[in-house]
Amino acid sequence: MTTSTLVGYARTSTTDQKAGLQAQLRDLEQAGCTKVFREEVSSVATYRPQLAAVLQWVREGDMLVVTKLDRLARSVADLVSITAALKAKGAGLRILAMNLDTATPTGKLMLNLLGSIAEFERELMLERQREGIAKAKAEGKYTGRQPTARAKAKEVLRMRAEGKSVSDTVTALGISRASVFRILAEHAEAAPTS
Repeated sequence: MTTSTLVGYARTSTTDQKAGLQAQLRDLEQAGCTKVFREEVSSVATYRPQLAAVLQWVREGDMLVVTKLDRLARSVADLVSITAALKAKGAGLRILAMNLDTATPTGKLMLNLLGSIAEFERELMLERQREGIAKAKAEGKYTGRQPTARAKAKEVLRMRAEGKSVSDTVTALGISRASVFRILAEHAEAAPTS
């Protein structure tokens, strides 16, 4: 007979948010979590190693516990993916701040409703954004995306030819070090070989 485990997952966006992480760990411990996975990584990161580890670790009957929904999922699609992975393993999800537990029929319904509402709000926001852009274009006010660092490629190459350092170039042109290196690398590839 397998015993179920309350498994916690805590996440903060940066290492500067120590207090937020400590508060999550405290709440997960008070909720009875005997195993806790924690990480300091942005929710927009494409890969969250500790989230992947917890989804790998949970077993049938276990319950993944998070303090808030935004600590777990970055979008409705992400939430659907995570809950599907949990369901496939026979595990549930509990969100403390919402008093939501997917082990109950009401919890499952609430999670689906929340996901649908979030998706609906996102679609409305995108529709308003498209309408605003169309209006601005019609009025001749839409400028589109601002020029990127590539627009400053000539200046980067000129400063390099003058012997300026990468740091001087970054400061003078207001672009990132990565952009400077990318421009220099592209120019080196395009240079004719003799």
